Amino acid sequence: MKNSLGRIFLTFLLFVHVEAFASTYEWSAKADKSAAYVNEAIHLTYTCRFSDKSELYSIDFNPKKENEDYTLHILSESETIVDNKRVDSYEFIVFAKKAKEIIFDFETTMKKTTKESIENTVIGRDNKEYEDFTLKKIKQKSIKVDVKPTQKELVGNFEVEVKKDKSHVKAYEPFHLHVKIKGSGNLDAIKPIDFKIEGVKIFAGKVIKDIKLSKTGYSGVWSQKFAFVASENFEVPELNIEYFNLKSNRVENLHVNAVKVEVSKGYEKKELLDEVDGGFKISYNYFYYLLTFIAGYLLAKIKITNYKSNAPDIFLDKIQSANSMDELLMLLALDGSLKYKDIISQIETRKLTSLKDAKKILI
Repeated sequence: MKNSLGRIFLTFLLFVHVEAFASTYEWSAKADKSAAYVNEAIHLTYTCRFSDKSELYSIDFNPKKENEDYTLHILSESETIVDNKRVDSYEFIVFAKKAKEIIFDFETTMKKTTKESIENTVIGRDNKEYEDFTLKKIKQKSIKVDVKPTQKELVGNFEVEVKKDKSHVKAYEPFHLHVKIKGSGNLDAIKPIDFKIEGVKIFAGKVIKDIKLSKTGYSGVWSQKFAFVASENFEVPELNIEYFNLKSNRVENLHVNAVKVEVSKGYEKKELLDEVDGGFKISYNYFYYLLTFIAGYLLAKIKITNYKSNAPDIFLDKIQSANSMDELLMLLALDGSLKYKDIISQIETRKLTSLKDAKKILI
């Protein structure tokens, strides 16, 4: 009986405390700019500051992610205690789709636990799942952003970097090219590069996006790799990707120069032999290059949908999915790393004939 009276008294004191010292809160809203371009990142911040720790409150704040005017992404959500007062913060990144004045007038729902819900928790009624909340919809402060047109879909601050092999290869030996675009903006909107060269087999790797959402949009690196295989001289055409530069406020160009690749005949037998005491022996200095030539030739014959990425897990997946020793040999040669020289040698000299065993060694 005493315990029941004590719990009821505790509940009474809690009710009195809640009524006498009810939490108050205040919302604020801001944008990092009042004017922006189409596809430029707009950073919105909404903050709710309470008068105390406000354990009885929860917040539902879920703006629509997509509509005809813009696309919205959640950058961060946080709840902290500052000077014994609760602060909730919501950050969003918005990309406008069209030129117009956009008004952001989001709605938030404040949920507060009621006395009955507290009573169920403290006194312990039979219906333990019973919850009761008071709901109040809050209209956030309207934020206006004047969105201006651009001539290009790609908007931000970018730079291009190119890595390539020496521009002289043997017939059917792959020429590698790696294009990287770094910066921030709507980096995720860059489309895959599509080279077309008559008489040249082109193996395009999947686009790799090492990017993350930031206050200035998507920041990081966009990259794609290529392997070109031919029996005659060819030229990789120049590449131009136009974008709207937010620093200069004008259209600029990410330019990659054309590359002329000289293709010489494949290795001949006399190049692979060294004369010793009137006879010949195999020169292992050239052995790896012979294998590269063979692999290049096989590459021209075997259909593979995507050229592999140097990312370890992706390369291992390619090895795991190889269906023949020829295909495996081609993958190892295309990697361009001398660390596979020994296993390539074992495959070519028939010391290693089992595809399963070869994969075990590599994986």
